[in-house]
Amino acid sequence: MGIKKISKVWGDESRAVDLALDWAKAHTVSGSDPKTTFRSASELYAEVGFTITEEGVGPEEAIRIYDEVLQPATRSCDDPMMLSFIPGAPTRSAVAFDTAVSAANVFGGLWEMGAGAIFAENQVIDWIKSLLKWPDSAGGTFVSGGTLGNLAALATARHTIKEKWNSIGRFQNGRPLTGFKLACASTAHSSVRTVARVLDVEVVTVPVDKRGHLTGKMVAQALDENPGVFAVVCSTGTTNTGIVDDVKDVVRVAHERGVWVHCDGAYGGAGLAAPSIRHLYDGIEDADSFIVDPHKWLFAPYDCCCVVYREPRYARQTFSQHAEYLDLTQSDIDPSDFAIHLSRRTRGLPLWYSLVTHGTKKYTEAIELSLANSRKVADYIRRSKHLELIVEPELSVIVFRRLGWTDEQYRSWSHRLAIAGDLLCVPTKHNGETILRLAFTNPDTDPDLVIRLLDTTMN
Repeated sequence: MGIKKISKVWGDESRAVDLALDWAKAHTVSGSDPKTTFRSASELYAEVGFTITEEGVGPEEAIRIYDEVLQPATRSCDDPMMLSFIPGAPTRSAVAFDTAVSAANVFGGLWEMGAGAIFAENQVIDWIKSLLKWPDSAGGTFVSGGTLGNLAALATARHTIKEKWNSIGRFQNGRPLTGFKLACASTAHSSVRTVARVLDVEVVTVPVDKRGHLTGKMVAQALDENPGVFAVVCSTGTTNTGIVDDVKDVVRVAHERGVWVHCDGAYGGAGLAAPSIRHLYDGIEDADSFIVDPHKWLFAPYDCCCVVYREPRYARQTFSQHAEYLDLTQSDIDPSDFAIHLSRRTRGLPLWYSLVTHGTKKYTEAIELSLANSRKVADYIRRSKHLELIVEPELSVIVFRRLGWTDEQYRSWSHRLAIAGDLLCVPTKHNGETILRLAFTNPDTDPDLVIRLLDTTMN
């Protein structure tokens, strides 16, 4: 492992390293305390003051502040009873290897600098490509989250379609004859509209059917009425309700009109690995780009999103950076060419380590167990006299109402269970109505405990 290095400036940091790694090891094995919760900035300041000083406080005090004050003021995303938002439930091996990734400090933007680490990341992408049934020539990279993944894919779509339009005379004086537009359902993730603002394109909102799905029929109408649409965003697992759009029909009608199809699978894309629901994604094999967040349902730590392109050359044409100090070392598989980044950590490695350690069969088992747990709770709600399902679950998200409850009752119930550390179930909205939502992405969640809490605290 080499000789210990002592810096002329920082001195011997062994004590600081030992304290940090000991804390990390203990926390990795034990997991989070379900009673941790957020606190106001004023409360935190009153307890620790301004922590950054000219002389420093030393590693013992620094780790004490973090352990006793700062870390407890966070929500426990990996707790089995954390069922709000989209919980993160990384394997312990993935969490541990994230520490190794930081220690290695690999520059992951260029193959020249990070070949071995990037090679491993690319094997994870190969596995994801196999789930998509995409060709070997497809490729991509890892970015921080779904928002940046969607930005990368849709910026590539816009640049690619712009070039095609230019070649067939749909530009005049350097501008398109019709403004650039992006089509998506009203149920698409909020990041899609944020990306549209960043790209300075108009959003065409396409109505969904009674089941909550984006359909080929409605997309076809929207595209025919809006000739400036360059891409359609198809959700493969909406965040709020877990709905998978009609991918096959959407891809067909969009491609008939020369429009790019991007599949946002930030949460639900992991379901591709589950045989019981794989049919819901039929048609995704013909989409143009895809994202999935391994920190959601593929059991990796924050932050990690994989963006994949059917034809990665379009991404390279969009993002490739050129400079005197770069051009002699660049290759056609540099991760910097597939998103808006140059410097990057190799954030796909914790997932690689966990996949190599446990095998993909375990991943399928974990996803299927999450689905089975959600179905058991959904069956209880169907039979209940005081609860009611709002949408028939397709993936592992359940949305339901407590009959007769007001907005304030939902909030009070949620807060009481959160503070007790029993269950985190934050209210949400559906068609303007305040409701409750449970997201099952942690295979260690006990569905019987969830049912017992719903039965005893809501009657």
